[in-house]
Amino acid sequence: MRIEDTDKERSKKEYEDDILNGLKWLDIGWDEFYKQSDRIPIYTKYLQKLLSEGKAFWCYHSEEELEKERQEQLAAKAIPRHVCEYKKSKIENRGSKIGIIRLAVDENSKKKIAFDDIIRGCVEFEERLLGDFSIAKSPDTPLYHFAVVVDDYEMEISHVIRGEDHVANTPKQILIQEALGFKKPLYAHLPLILGEDRSKLSKRHGAVSLNEYQKEGYLPEAVFNFLALLGFTPPGDKEILSREEFVSVFDLGKVHKSGAVFDTRKLDWMNGEYLKRLSDNELAEKIVQARFTIHDSRFTKDELTKIIPLARERIKKLSDISEFDYFFKEPEYKRELLKWKDKSFEEMKNSLSEVKKIIEDLGTNDKNKLRQALDELGQKLGDRGLAYWPFRVALTGCEASPDPVDIAEILGREKTLERVKRAVELL
Repeated sequence: MRIEDTDKERSKKEYEDDILNGLKWLDIGWDEFYKQSDRIPIYTKYLQKLLSEGKAFWCYHSEEELEKERQEQLAAKAIPRHVCEYKKSKIENRGSKIGIIRLAVDENSKKKIAFDDIIRGCVEFEERLLGDFSIAKSPDTPLYHFAVVVDDYEMEISHVIRGEDHVANTPKQILIQEALGFKKPLYAHLPLILGEDRSKLSKRHGAVSLNEYQKEGYLPEAVFNFLALLGFTPPGDKEILSREEFVSVFDLGKVHKSGAVFDTRKLDWMNGEYLKRLSDNELAEKIVQARFTIHDSRFTKDELTKIIPLARERIKKLSDISEFDYFFKEPEYKRELLKWKDKSFEEMKNSLSEVKKIIEDLGTNDKNKLRQALDELGQKLGDRGLAYWPFRVALTGCEASPDPVDIAEILGREKTLERVKRAVELL
């Protein structure tokens, strides 16, 4: 685990914590831990080596001068690069002028910088087009390209696996490796994860932090499974795989070259499949552990266990339990919701009053008897919906819900009667 935090303005403790907590949640661990900010003396040693050998130098051009040069090159339709006049002067101190350390690159070179990408095949760049690029602000302030090259060497990294947006960084890092006499690692540039509009995934597409998915009630096994399928198709097109199965079939060389769309609907489906594998008791336990609340009130595992058989087919993630808030609080709804089709309020009041009498006589424990009585009421009224619709709304305040007879059994006779009476009064 390497935290790349040499850019102090963009590196914050909360970002680091977010990365570490997300990986821990996915049960992805590490054997060693490094922070670049703790390794400054190592970078300084290698920077001084390049400076002493003339392979790196101090550049004292101002930002204004560099921007003017860049704009002129763009206007001339030339590839922007900085060929620095300080490269051969070996000046290390320009008084009050602020300098930056650059790698000396041969602007007349005809050499091709090539590497075999495990995913994309042979990739080539022309050395001369890179210009003298910056590698450090000072001997004790390395920039990204330099720090990662030193880290890869010091940590004996064999494979550098990263997003395809880093392909253009690779030739610069190879030149630094060559200047330092380091062995080149293997490279694999992964396709980017895209939003459903096929643009690069960003916050405007919704949650992008693993911890946000944890808060929403996704299971880590499902998220691991889903992420592993982005850009990779296992043999046989099997989609639900354990971690061990992925390890056995994964082949870096078979990762797709095109970007993978982050389809939240597929993630919801996959998470639902993992939830189905849990027993009612296990699912209730996970919801309690996730500390989800409904209207600021916690519910017990025993209460949840009663609800799970009704809820599990509608739950795609643990937070969906909040859709069943009517088990824990009085439902709020408008009088109009109690109306069935074009029936009048008076007709609804009469039918719901009949339902109330049925509950008073039969209670809610015998579901078969209660359902039979409601069916008979529907036949008598000439429309089954006249019996069931207002009963559903009275109990849940919702247009869609599990069978109201099942809900009534869980609520019990007294609470069911209270809600039906309230609905009759509302009508």
